[in-house]
Amino acid sequence: MKKEMQVETEVKMEVGQSVPSLQMSFIQGSDLFGYVGIEAVLDQMRRKTMKAGFEFNIMVVGQSGLGKSTLVNTLFKSKVSRKSCTPNFEENISKTVKLHSVSHVIEEKGVKMKLTVIDTPGFGDQINNDNCWEPIMKYVNEQYEKYLREELHVNRKRRIPDTRVHCCIYFLPATGHRLRPIDVEFMKRLGKIVSIVPVIAKADTLTIEERQEFKERIRQDLAANGIRVYPQKEYDEDPEERIINDRIRESIPFAVVGTDKEHQVNGNKVLGRKTKWGIIEVENMVHCEFANLRDLLIRSHLQDLKEVTHNIHYETYRVRRLNESNMNFSELGLSTWPLENGTADKCESESHL
Repeated sequence: MKKEMQVETEVKMEVGQSVPSLQMSFIQGSDLFGYVGIEAVLDQMRRKTMKAGFEFNIMVVGQSGLGKSTLVNTLFKSKVSRKSCTPNFEENISKTVKLHSVSHVIEEKGVKMKLTVIDTPGFGDQINNDNCWEPIMKYVNEQYEKYLREELHVNRKRRIPDTRVHCCIYFLPATGHRLRPIDVEFMKRLGKIVSIVPVIAKADTLTIEERQEFKERIRQDLAANGIRVYPQKEYDEDPEERIINDRIRESIPFAVVGTDKEHQVNGNKVLGRKTKWGIIEVENMVHCEFANLRDLLIRSHLQDLKEVTHNIHYETYRVRRLNESNMNFSELGLSTWPLENGTADKCESESHL
């Protein structure tokens, strides 16, 4: 025991391998002469973050009628979907895939988040759905291009606006069978450029046994087709994180139910869907896995989603663009990139919640 304590209190010296003259020492708290105050940097970071706020951009993809708008409203406990905040909204089947985004500033306990929800009406709704993922891929890459161009300006903005897609929720219909060809093609292509989280929509239409069998078949299809969904094993940073992420990977795809209606259950108000047989409680783990999805997207992995977007997906795009032989810095920094005329028909609206 004494030997262990001795080892712990020793100042560990490490000699840098690359620079022979460089020495690095590790000094623990017990070796300090007194209180330095290094831990106060966490409070400084918290204050700055609360003052500046942060951005989170989420994309929802799936055919019409799967409850995408309802689920997004349930996630953020407010009417944030395009359908909910557009007056006299009429849902028509779009002949082509068009992308619309709507932004809100949500404030909770002094923390401000600019939430942007990108909707993809028209996806999977046609008889011929060939290449229906291309407008979505184009939109994701356009946001990377915008960020790259801002980075390469001589006089950069102190804080570059971040419109990059941090997460894509992909809605699977509760068929109880396997992944459809459109599901495989979409996730295989988009999984390389954005973090995808698949969910089984309207999971209350399946029995518990059917749900488990469907989830297992989907996991088999994902593995067989080499589809990368978030969180990927190769991005786990340490054993502790791997244990947490393994539990999440075992639950994917999340079987979810969405609603923005409250009901009384045992004297308490709960979010749920009322049926003839009872109330399906959205946040009850026995009834569905909505709570798992919410925790992943907001409470435990929101920052990690942003970091994976910046350090992995955006970095891959940036390296590829800068390595292209027909590209030079002056062209990137000065010419007008035709982003505004792209497929993304952005319907921006700002609100403060």
